[in-house]
Amino acid sequence: MKFLDQAKIYIQSGNGGPGSVSFRREANVPRGGPDGGDGGRGGSVIAECAAGLNTLIDYRYQQHFKAQTGRGGAGRMRAGPSGEDITLKLPVGTQILNEDGDIVLADLTEIGQRITLARGGDGGRGNAAFKSSTNQAPRRSETGFPGMGMWVWLRLKLIADAGLVGMPNAGKSTFLAATSAARPKIADYPFTTLHPGLGVVGVDTNEFVLADIPGLVEGAHEGTGLGHRFLGHVERCRVLLHLVDGTGDDPLANWKIIRGELMAYGDELAAKHEITAITKMDAMDQDSADDLVKALRAEGAGEVMTLSSVSGQGVRECLRRLWQVIGEARTEEAEADLGEEPWQP
Repeated sequence: MKFLDQAKIYIQSGNGGPGSVSFRREANVPRGGPDGGDGGRGGSVIAECAAGLNTLIDYRYQQHFKAQTGRGGAGRMRAGPSGEDITLKLPVGTQILNEDGDIVLADLTEIGQRITLARGGDGGRGNAAFKSSTNQAPRRSETGFPGMGMWVWLRLKLIADAGLVGMPNAGKSTFLAATSAARPKIADYPFTTLHPGLGVVGVDTNEFVLADIPGLVEGAHEGTGLGHRFLGHVERCRVLLHLVDGTGDDPLANWKIIRGELMAYGDELAAKHEITAITKMDAMDQDSADDLVKALRAEGAGEVMTLSSVSGQGVRECLRRLWQVIGEARTEEAEADLGEEPWQP
């Protein structure tokens, strides 16, 4: 299935049904008075976070979604049936934004979460509702209230525990393939990975979700190389694994470029816990690797590890360290949730 992380759609809730003008007419009751029922309410447009989805591809080919209009009322005080709601099934991590893309209308982060995006119009009142002491036989009713329509953006941000970042051809896909059942495309040229991917990684008795983000380039925070969209996928990660190709022309400069892009993107991305790992150790000598580790730490890289996804050197140690950070973050989040005061009406 093709991965799509952004789509623009038009949603329209249903109009309310018209009220009825009717009078009771039965045997021996020639002037029974008004008995026109109210119109039905229009259907609403609802967003639902559904399991088993990981792409927005369904919203590429269908872009207009309209809920059903409410039915009109009838005599004998019969209210019209409401229009059927329309439900948009969306994957976990989907954000719904306004047409300009600057306001988040909804953020779907939990399976089963439901949010009403456009409420259906109320049904119009029938003439029975207008009866009064001064007007015993009103011939007035309401047509029903209109629904609301608008364009919205759907943007998917993968929810993963850890995210892989780095320059193109830094070994991210190879690392994901070596540590999970995911099978991304791997080749010896840049930009092999064109779409973000997820893999479940197991280490010892623990499991966590790892996101493989396509290679970033200088200017990614401004959208160069679709970097702005790619960076959005690591916003929700608890820890970043920054892979640096140790066999590259200038590994230190490449590390600085990625760090600069993370800082320029904002949204506290640069403040996330980051572990730097020098990859392709099977093609490096130990002295060169040691010199690069020292240089990275001198530039502020902090925690630096070495590994080879091909030979397996240092991979398990890296996974254990990632899990340690993830476990600590989960514990802090659970404690924060317990410490929150209950909502009071």
